[in-house]
Amino acid sequence: MKTGQRFGLQPGHTSTIRRIEGAMLSYHADADINTNPFELGLDRLVNLESGVDFIGKSALRRIKEEGIKRKQVGMELDIQPLAGSNSSFWPVSRNGEVIGKVTSAVYSPRLEKNIALAMLDIEHTETGTKVEAETELRTVEATIVETPFYDPKKLHAKG
Repeated sequence: MKTGQRFGLQPGHTSTIRRIEGAMLSYHADADINTNPFELGLDRLVNLESGVDFIGKSALRRIKEEGIKRKQVGMELDIQPLAGSNSSFWPVSRNGEVIGKVTSAVYSPRLEKNIALAMLDIEHTETGTKVEAETELRTVEATIVETPFYDPKKLHAKG
């Protein structure tokens, strides 16, 4: 901290809106000790074919072979702009059955819509699928969408 002071560096963090727009994960919200990289779409970061042994390798190999049972997805929530981000997990249902939970949600002024990350049972994760999220205020319609929400093709960074 002292070294950075002369350069004007201070502690900080990514804004919640930008974090969710970019589908960046928050530990304890979007992932925890019970979440694996395959559920989060991070398969490209797992090398099970190398000769290197690591804790959890056999478990990850088994998960890859058996397939995942749930998956993190993006959602758009059909409700008036949220006043802030969610402070608890919101149940997600389809046809009256709870199929997962909203882990992070916020209104994006840039996109002019409410966006969320959710962990859902794998059979309900196809883009375009309609579901219901039980917010702190009421139950709302939601649609599964691709992530990241903002600049998914990374054109902004290439420009």
